[in-house]
Amino acid sequence: MRIIETDACVTEGAAYLARLDPRFAQALQEVGPLPLRRKPDGFGELLSAIVSQQVSVASANAIWARLCEAGLNDEVAVARASDEDLRACGLSRQKIRYSKALAEAGIDYIALRDAPTAEVIKTLVKVSGIGPWTAEIYVMFSLGHADVFAPGDLALQEAARILFALEERPSEKQLRAMALDWSPWQSVAARILWAYYRVAKEREGIR
Repeated sequence: MRIIETDACVTEGAAYLARLDPRFAQALQEVGPLPLRRKPDGFGELLSAIVSQQVSVASANAIWARLCEAGLNDEVAVARASDEDLRACGLSRQKIRYSKALAEAGIDYIALRDAPTAEVIKTLVKVSGIGPWTAEIYVMFSLGHADVFAPGDLALQEAARILFALEERPSEKQLRAMALDWSPWQSVAARILWAYYRVAKEREGIR
């Protein structure tokens, strides 16, 4: 299981994909160097993902700042906190339930670092509030797995439609099948497509 740890890893994956398909080579010429995008792992990163669901970046940042200021950003504190404490920080009733579920799930985050991708995703999606997309993003950026994709991501679907000249945006199932051809560097393919999405949309004049 290859782990992406440095910019050199991303560069290696990008070179592989450029050799594999000239359309990736074309995209890389337009987007330039790809970001590493590694994040911390553990409870806090998943709690932050729950906080960010269906709210603006500014709102998510404000709620997260209040949680951190109140010391409610680790699993012991969240498990012990009252609903009122969490609501005072800006969490909705649903997100309070999700946060409590995550805090009480007893996930061994250290063990997940060495677990296969499928096992990590299976563990995470058992928790209320964590779906496949959140689990795949966690595996990709917090654990650094090189061969994982997030086909439910709308930006990836749209970027694939544009780059590969598809008649319509691929479904999650269709994009998952496409991504298998990009193994063992599916997560670098995702980085390319995210970067290409921004370039393509700016070119089309869409903000």
